[in-house]
Amino acid sequence: MNYVDGFVAAVPTRNKEIYIHHARAAAEVFKEHGALRVVECWGDDVPQGELTSFPMAVKCREDETVVFSWILWPSREVRDQGMARVMEDPRLTPEVNPMPFDGKRLIYGGFAMVVDE
Repeated sequence: MNYVDGFVAAVPTRNKEIYIHHARAAAEVFKEHGALRVVECWGDDVPQGELTSFPMAVKCREDETVVFSWILWPSREVRDQGMARVMEDPRLTPEVNPMPFDGKRLIYGGFAMVVDE
């Protein structure tokens, strides 16, 4: 079954177009290294919770927007190999493609799919 990397971040709202450019460049690299699909979603109905929420998880400020993203891989093995190559790819260095958000507040993880209908 496929494997998914998931991400949640707080991006300065003023950086939306810069983020889209950053994400498209990164998506090209991920796909060259084995990803099947890269999806980037800009939050437009992301409520602040009382106990937990996406905005709370990434310490989203008033001038920021929550972004939810995922990368679909054919398997965990392909992901592990591809991700290692992505991390070494010079096109994604901070000097070439800097993150237009605070990477310290990025939440990410790998997930084994259990339902895909």
